[in-house]
Amino acid sequence: MASRFDPATADARWQQVWEERQTFRADDASPRPRSYVLEMFPYPSGRIHMGHVRNYTMGDVLARFRRMTGHEVLHPMGWDAFGMPAENAAMEKGVHPGDWTRANIAAMRAELKRLGFAFDWSRELATCEPDYYGHEQALFLDLYAGGLVYRKESAVNWDPVDMTVLANEQVIDGRGWRSGATVERRKLSQWFLRITDFADDLLDGLQSLDQWPDKVRTMQENWIGKSQGLKFRFAIDGARAGVPDSLEVFTTRPDTIFGASFAAIAADHPIAAALADRTAGLPEFIAECRATGTAAAEIETAEKKGFDTGLSVVHPLDPTWRLPLFVANFVLMEYGTGAVFGVPGHDQRDLDFARKYMLPVTRVVAASAAEADAPIHDEADTQAGVIVNSRFLDGLSVEQAKAEIVARAEAGGWGEGTTVWRLRDWGVSRQRYWGTPIPIIHCETCGPQPVPRDQLPVVLPEDVSFDVPGNPLDRHPTWKYVACPNCGSDARRETDTLDTFVDSSWYFIRFASQPGKAPFDRVVAEKWLPVGQYIGGVEHAILHLLYARFWTRALHHIGRISVAEPFTGLFTQGMVTHETYSLAEQESFSREEAPEGVDQPTTRKWFSPDEIERRGDAVFERATGQPLVVGRIEKMSKSKKNTVDPGPIVDRYGADAVRWFMLSDSPPERDLEWSVSGIEGAWRFVQRMWRLVDQVVSGEQASDVADRDLDRKLHRAIAGVAQDIEALSFNKAVAKLYELVGAIEKAAPSASRTAAIRALPLLVAPMIPHAAEEAWERLGNDGLIADAAWPEVDPALLVDDEVTIAIQVNGKLRDTLTAPKGTPRDALEEMALASEKVVRLLEGKTPRKIIVVPDRLVNLVA
Repeated sequence: MASRFDPATADARWQQVWEERQTFRADDASPRPRSYVLEMFPYPSGRIHMGHVRNYTMGDVLARFRRMTGHEVLHPMGWDAFGMPAENAAMEKGVHPGDWTRANIAAMRAELKRLGFAFDWSRELATCEPDYYGHEQALFLDLYAGGLVYRKESAVNWDPVDMTVLANEQVIDGRGWRSGATVERRKLSQWFLRITDFADDLLDGLQSLDQWPDKVRTMQENWIGKSQGLKFRFAIDGARAGVPDSLEVFTTRPDTIFGASFAAIAADHPIAAALADRTAGLPEFIAECRATGTAAAEIETAEKKGFDTGLSVVHPLDPTWRLPLFVANFVLMEYGTGAVFGVPGHDQRDLDFARKYMLPVTRVVAASAAEADAPIHDEADTQAGVIVNSRFLDGLSVEQAKAEIVARAEAGGWGEGTTVWRLRDWGVSRQRYWGTPIPIIHCETCGPQPVPRDQLPVVLPEDVSFDVPGNPLDRHPTWKYVACPNCGSDARRETDTLDTFVDSSWYFIRFASQPGKAPFDRVVAEKWLPVGQYIGGVEHAILHLLYARFWTRALHHIGRISVAEPFTGLFTQGMVTHETYSLAEQESFSREEAPEGVDQPTTRKWFSPDEIERRGDAVFERATGQPLVVGRIEKMSKSKKNTVDPGPIVDRYGADAVRWFMLSDSPPERDLEWSVSGIEGAWRFVQRMWRLVDQVVSGEQASDVADRDLDRKLHRAIAGVAQDIEALSFNKAVAKLYELVGAIEKAAPSASRTAAIRALPLLVAPMIPHAAEEAWERLGNDGLIADAAWPEVDPALLVDDEVTIAIQVNGKLRDTLTAPKGTPRDALEEMALASEKVVRLLEGKTPRKIIVVPDRLVNLVA
């Protein structure tokens, strides 16, 4: 009786062997070609989910395959361990953020090890540990010394209840995502990194990233946002004391200048400040504007409001034309010059504002000159076309009109063409405890001073509490009080911590080199860098990847490293999805902008897959029997309870079945729907392979006759699977292995069949490593399959010996025949004429003409 593969014993056994032998430990001194495979490291939330499993399985297959093809592979794992969720847990559960985080890391590490990932655990790091963030502080000071760090006042989202700055993503409907308090716009002194100094290089560098998805490069290009425009000045009519005589504005659409109907400035603009103490109602309006967050989405969707200053500006191309000057809630000081001119006909925001305050709306761009008088209704016309109602610009294209206005502005001395960027310098200050302390000391006499290098790391104090809102570092009785390193007088530490994106902007370098007294050894790091293949979710396509690209360039700029681009290849995998279950009578409510890691508020009661049972096509709650509604298939999330815990699945089916399913059912860049039938199918495949191995082990009698067809199929699989893995087309590789196993199962016993079965564990080893190791050992091989080489391909077996010949009658396909490659023309004619289908069609008639295309077709003209 055939045996069965038992993952309950095999998985643990081989994982222990790999760990004891340090099988996947990368050797910096190895002479073999290097391959750096990296998946985006996880936040230690406490449980891995199927999204993690899919992501790390893909990287693991590639890493194991690269080892088999002779590479020295670096495949590390670590933890993106700082951030707000740990502080939230501290407040909600009364635990220390460090204790909560480290316990989660231990739990997730154990879960990842159960899946047999070929990680080099000797290089494991956690960004919340001083032996990591202390080196980050040293790099921050390097950038500070290199002029790439500065401090300035900046508008932030301030939660007055939690007393902290919120990221734009944490502001929902104008309120703090956790406290529910109305968010205020407040100015605070913040630390910034000069990412804009590298804007051109970051943009140009995208052209060399031909192994990145086009959509990711486009997203970064749009975020950097290089645009050509016009910076010019409006003369202010009737200027008052303390108010300048002109207003500087930047626009990317100078072609629409004759469609202007108003000018507007930000509430924090110097002109607004100058007018506030002498204009009734303006201070209150400015305060109202400041009570709005800085999130672009919130500003765009909020009601557009303005305050008429009573001033007007003079149109630069017509001295008799005056435009009213407003303070407006949708203009931010941080963007451009903090001032705009409104063109309501062609910008929805401006149109909404103009309708509210009964300002003119003029069309200056139309599909054609004949449509110059087409009215603008409730929607602005943002389509391209020709310029109309614009005097000397009429009839020009948009680009021609832009060039003409810029030329006239420069000739007239009232403006100049300039390049601007959507990209802003990176604000890295965060008013919270659980992050990397910024290594700066503030002295009233000397100003900000870098912490001396011999005092690094600046370690977070453990004795903090979260029973009072705000940053615990601000109220710590001793930690923040230090002597100025320059003059020795009383000073205080910076209590802001660094944005966690800083932690993930260089972790890949620390993985490559981990000396004790420096962030990295340049020579060692550059042996591995750049990362050859980086794998992660598309949700990180902009900020994380952009910041990592900047950080590497910044280190290159100050001479710390020669690498500029951190990731040669990038792959963004699809999500794992599952249908949802809820009570039929409830209505749902959700916020699409909920921050990552935060459950969406909802009134609908959701049920997890293990809380339901199916009766035919209907679904019921297992505990009560009440009917449930099957909702749409969505990304697995805790809020919808449609997650599947990998643990019980591994318990039941083993790690290999889970890994195989993650690779098999969908192209890796697309979403994968979890299904019980899918995991059961994966389990059956593992057992099918095992049964084939069992046949050889049990002494199946095989003839000495070769099976040429099976030999070809084996070697095509060896070549094809290798090609698919390198292309990250894992589902195609899986399909080829299904095809090969099917062919082996159907083949008669032979030396070829035995050879194919012996090769099979090698071909599946990157995907199902535990079963492969067990099979490799049972087949009597020495050593580990993890250390074995990928099978060699016989090129001769990749060439077809036989071809399929299409048989046509009067140009229509009637039959196909298989013939040896290179069969002579006359032999092909005889074979075609002997076809039963052809004989039946010809009815005894002789073809007038026979056309033969060797190795392809025979066409009989009747």
